Amino acid sequence: MSTPDASNPLPAAWNPAEHEEALYDGWVAAGYFTADATSDKPGYSIVLPPPNVTGSLHMGHALDHTLMDTLTRRKRMQGFEVLWLPGMDHAGIATQNIVARQLLEAGTSKEELGREAFIEKVWEWKARSGGTIAAQMRRIGDGVDWSRDRFTMDEGLSRAVQIIFKKMYDDGLIYRAERLVNWSPVLQTAISDIEVKFEEVEGELVSFRYGSMNDDEPHIVVATTRMETMLGDTAIAVHPDDERYRHLVGTELAHPFLDRLIPVIADDYVDPEFGSGAVKITPAHDPNDFEMGLRHGLPMPTIMDKAGRVEGTGTRFDGMDRFEARVKVREALAEQGRIVKEVRPYLHSVGHSERSGESIEPRLSLQWWVKVKALAKAAGDAVRNGETVIHPKSQEPRWFDWVDNMHDWTISRQLWWGHRIPIWYGPDGEVGCFGPDEQAPQGWVQDPDVLDTWFSSGLWPFSTMGWPEQTAELDKFYPTSVLVTGYDILFFWVARMMMFGTYVGGLDDAGLGPRQATVPFGNVFLHGLVRDEHGSKMSKSKGNGIDPLDWVDRFGADALRFTLARGANPGSDISVGESNAQSARNFATKLYNATKFAMMNGARVGELPPRAELTVADRWILSRLDEVLAQVDEGLEAYEFAKACEALYHFAWDEVCDWYLELAKVQIQAGADGAATTAVVLGTVLDKLLRALSPVMPFVTEVLWKALTGGESVVVADWPQPSGEPRDDAAATAIEDLQKLITEVRRFRSDQGLNPGQRVAAQVSDLSVDLDGTRPYLDALAKLTAADDDFTATATIEVRLSGCMPTVAIDTSGQVDVEAERKRAAKDLAAAEKELAGTTGKLGNEQFLSKAPDAVVAKIRARQELAEAEVARLSAKLAELEAR
Repeated sequence: MSTPDASNPLPAAWNPAEHEEALYDGWVAAGYFTADATSDKPGYSIVLPPPNVTGSLHMGHALDHTLMDTLTRRKRMQGFEVLWLPGMDHAGIATQNIVARQLLEAGTSKEELGREAFIEKVWEWKARSGGTIAAQMRRIGDGVDWSRDRFTMDEGLSRAVQIIFKKMYDDGLIYRAERLVNWSPVLQTAISDIEVKFEEVEGELVSFRYGSMNDDEPHIVVATTRMETMLGDTAIAVHPDDERYRHLVGTELAHPFLDRLIPVIADDYVDPEFGSGAVKITPAHDPNDFEMGLRHGLPMPTIMDKAGRVEGTGTRFDGMDRFEARVKVREALAEQGRIVKEVRPYLHSVGHSERSGESIEPRLSLQWWVKVKALAKAAGDAVRNGETVIHPKSQEPRWFDWVDNMHDWTISRQLWWGHRIPIWYGPDGEVGCFGPDEQAPQGWVQDPDVLDTWFSSGLWPFSTMGWPEQTAELDKFYPTSVLVTGYDILFFWVARMMMFGTYVGGLDDAGLGPRQATVPFGNVFLHGLVRDEHGSKMSKSKGNGIDPLDWVDRFGADALRFTLARGANPGSDISVGESNAQSARNFATKLYNATKFAMMNGARVGELPPRAELTVADRWILSRLDEVLAQVDEGLEAYEFAKACEALYHFAWDEVCDWYLELAKVQIQAGADGAATTAVVLGTVLDKLLRALSPVMPFVTEVLWKALTGGESVVVADWPQPSGEPRDDAAATAIEDLQKLITEVRRFRSDQGLNPGQRVAAQVSDLSVDLDGTRPYLDALAKLTAADDDFTATATIEVRLSGCMPTVAIDTSGQVDVEAERKRAAKDLAAAEKELAGTTGKLGNEQFLSKAPDAVVAKIRARQELAEAEVARLSAKLAELEAR
């Protein structure tokens, strides 16, 4: 490796904004992130969960991207051919809303334009304004292969969607049926489960009476928070074992407003302990009522139009908005005297459209569905047999619970923007499905609906690599190595990709395979949600959201990334606040200053002599480096990013910066051959440390590593490996003892109020053999000087170490605060006496001795003996101080 260019020193301070953009552009221009599908290297691949084309980077995205980038950067350094494939989702509802709103603001509408002209407007918007998040991805350093950027509506993916739809339709897995869906009256479309957010709402629970107003005649009281739905009631249900209503089962009660008799039915679903024990059944507007309606063959009248207005009831309520009708129906029932309880507030959970904000309306609607039973079983079996591994394993039960109980999936949306359903209807009622290479007969009309965006994104892992063509990318990079995503969409997106992947993996038709891979990814890593520093979920309404780009501007991309990765463990939520970002920025600054200091002191990368020829400090830091690199590898292989980051952070800050740099400075200042060796040890440590940190903190490590080594780029450097040398226990013990000795001397100096920079004469005795030769470190770091012939100690410090109890005699020439030293000794004596009392008490407890293992008892005895010695030593010392 070449030596650093001395004519190009590091700037005085680390300012991320001065480097990040140019560094990233340089990486892209150099082709570091461009994957070669023909390479002989082993393949490693991740497909980016496609963000919405309308979206911008939020903290969840930033976490997602940081972890994926960390994995791919490391694998690239380990010698893999890495593909991290980017792309965006067309976001059917969100995108259509944006363009439709812009048209209204311009004085027109999508209806006035017509479908084809409107879609052209959407494509124009996408070219002009879509993809903001791509620029933001560059800001945080995403090492994606931009040459393979995909879009869920591009030509290749559209072809894949049509092919898979037709194949599934022909296999009987896609069908059309009238079922209950989540309906958005504002958007006037069915929406998916993941687009429904449940919120606690203060509603009204109203109890009213069906049947006779005479208490002696048949009647039943029911309660509801949605009074308007009683216009669609077709039954009243009670539990079959409820004695109160058994005589009414099979009878009919008159509807208050309609020419309709309401049968009383018995069903085990009803909870007789809740409310009156009877429930009204509105099959077309409630999921549970719909299932009951199917069981009992009940009529299912839809009483609302697409906009949520009452229709078709033949009552005075027709034409009213559902919320207006809610009030008017209650008032009308009150006029009849049917309200049997005062209206009372009722807090309950109500589903709301994530896109438009209004409460969703369960609605019976004719839609296209995917029959999921066989697909879901294959997705579950892939995890059961180990083809796909979920991390953490604790998420597996949730996965199985979902896929083993999955309901058929509604895939049609009443939108214009999206993949139009490839179904055509003939003039005589014919129905046909036509693929991308087929033409529907003249005069046939295509279904107006489009597919749920989750349908096209479910094909993402293989459609982005050219499926159904047999491409080099599929051969090299499919199945993908790992899917990284939040546990909150395990059931929605991950399940759909697994269903499509296992389905496609089983195809062997001409032009559709065969594909050897039966799963879309070998591993699924589920990270937690990013929460604020108090553990609350971030949201606009709470005002506690954090813009990750704001942190990039203020603290740098490395600080953002390290903050998120340092908190990321499988399945666990992350709480972050500004203090975390400040800490990460300080860490980057510390790293920068330490490397610059080391280079100023001659640090360089070179050939190391045998370990036995090195100083104890050099052996210690190299041994610790090996341990930390092993810990980092172990953590990242298990997706325990926090564990890896913590190991690197504490090694860099606590051991390299706080201790080894100071020890190395002593050795370098001593000159001779040892100084040159230490410079190489220091350079070796920093070289490997920077490389190990680079996947998480790519920008600052790039600048420092290139300056230190003169290498091309840390992005394509080799991943650092432990040396293979055995752990140096002797060096570790010696440095641990030295650190304790220096810390105790520093504490004594602080207690005495001595100037931190003031050197004092000292005489050190009783050092162990392992600590021979460490006096220069002690003098330099504890600010001591060697005692001369006229030395007279005015204070002594005894420190119990692993193999000795050295005494540091100090001459402070009257500057020692005897009273402060007396207080310190008394405090230490009290701690030793407490330890002695505790261990003596345990050893005097026969019950403890009879149950505790011999090894535990032996440890307690050893602690007792040490405490006894400390009490004796400190008592004598305190007596000496009292005599002064």
